[in-house]
Amino acid sequence: MFRVLLFCVFAVAVRAEIGEEDDVLVLKKSNFEEALKAHPNILVEFYAPWCGHCKALAPEYAKAAGQLKAEGSDLKLAKVDATEESDLAQEFKVQGYPTIKFFKNGDKSAPKDYSAGRQAEDFINWLKKRTGPATTTLTEASAAKQLIEGSEVVVIGFFKDVESADAQALVSAAESIDDVPFAITSSDDVFSEYEVTKDSVVLFKKFDEGRNTFEGEATKENLLAFVKANQLPLVIEFTEQTAPKIFGGEIKSHILMFLPKSSSDFQDKLDQFKKASESFKGKILFIFIDSESEDNQRILEFFGLKKEECPAVRLITLEDEMTKYKPDNEEITTDNIKAFCTKFTEGKLKPHLMSQDIPEDWDKNPVKVLVGKNFEEVAFDAKKNVFVEFYAPWCGHCKQLAPIWDKLGEQFKEAEDIVIAKMDSTANEIETVKVRSFPTLKFFPAGDDRKVVDYNGERTLEAFAKFLESGGKEGAGTEDEVSIWRNFIYIFFFFYSHTLNRYDSAFYLCELCAEVLYLSAQAISSSGNPSSSKAAARFSVPLLPSDTSHTC
Repeated sequence: MFRVLLFCVFAVAVRAEIGEEDDVLVLKKSNFEEALKAHPNILVEFYAPWCGHCKALAPEYAKAAGQLKAEGSDLKLAKVDATEESDLAQEFKVQGYPTIKFFKNGDKSAPKDYSAGRQAEDFINWLKKRTGPATTTLTEASAAKQLIEGSEVVVIGFFKDVESADAQALVSAAESIDDVPFAITSSDDVFSEYEVTKDSVVLFKKFDEGRNTFEGEATKENLLAFVKANQLPLVIEFTEQTAPKIFGGEIKSHILMFLPKSSSDFQDKLDQFKKASESFKGKILFIFIDSESEDNQRILEFFGLKKEECPAVRLITLEDEMTKYKPDNEEITTDNIKAFCTKFTEGKLKPHLMSQDIPEDWDKNPVKVLVGKNFEEVAFDAKKNVFVEFYAPWCGHCKQLAPIWDKLGEQFKEAEDIVIAKMDSTANEIETVKVRSFPTLKFFPAGDDRKVVDYNGERTLEAFAKFLESGGKEGAGTEDEVSIWRNFIYIFFFFYSHTLNRYDSAFYLCELCAEVLYLSAQAISSSGNPSSSKAAARFSVPLLPSDTSHTC
């Protein structure tokens, strides 16, 4: 008896070591195993105290933990200070902050990465989908009311026969969507409460028209399309919280309105924008960006805009090729926006290409300065072999390359048929070349065929010289699928990192991700085996920087 009592006391003492902060369990290496035993289904955030994203996440994470606790749920939210618990961070391959992983049934061998949004509701919905049925069964009107009132968006299937083919199609769709709760009912009371008279699927939401009823053949694919088209507001503000939904959605054509919230006509312009969006639902995503916010200045820069030029509208496609469009009429009215979007959907718009003015001294130095307005004339000069660096002023790799590129210009400044040039691709765009990452190096050989050769060799003075002396053959490469991924990574991190105060860290991460993919592809293509000596040499850039602040 004494041993049993002693064991119980010891067990309680161990459990007591798992502290809480705002209903979130505080885990360390010393209590991690015990936490998994006591709470088999647990979501764990690995964070850094200095990380801006972690600080922004904290209130919603705590709110979710509190709601689950109030419900009496067995689901728990926890956090680990990865800067203090480095062993745990290493064990679970934490490479950035915050990293959120789900441990199911106490198993730590293969935790699942969290993949939904960063609102309290997103965490709760995702966890319930992972641990319970894809749909909740509603037997009473009061339960339906509670679910609708407690959710930003919820989908309810009204079926007299919950085993019907249409009902099962809804269940299949529910299993594919993590961030929206689904329910199903055959209750006459629920049908009556929401004035549903026949089998239907209804999406309830706390914005815009309030509810949408599905029409058409009830297949999984059609139901998924219905939910994705209606789960976001007609106009969504771009923030750190909404970024995953914006970029994670299937709509890749986005129209952005840059407008200061403090403007006296803010609401009027927002209403005009919103009214226009109704005609392009499911085709174009309408996004509002507060142009006064310091967090958004990088985005304005990306589109070549300044605060004083707002309000302004731009349209961008995020397909394999990223393309920007600018309206002819900048006045923000419903008719103007609709006309602009209609021309886009009909393929009648020409891309908007930014260009700086041509500097007076653009050709005075060994490295010539190109802008959009003089690029064609210089790069496609039939008598010249032109080697161009497309760079970004903030890019760390570009800064490292700059002195080497200057030396290359000096080395070939007397060559009559060779031109070494550079172009700031954050301020200048050209239709003939799509710059997917920085720095991008391209060679334009002499001739009338307007040929473009990608340089994929070593970034050394010797390698560049050999490339030019070989006529653009040694070190040349071709565009491939990896380039598309580099493009996607840059777009995503450019926008998603806009809210970081540490912009240099954010962009270092952009460069790092793209560079790792670039080096991996180079290594494999150059040798067929990434472990070969030549391939190994390509991996000179560390997978993670020594200063972990760069991984935020």
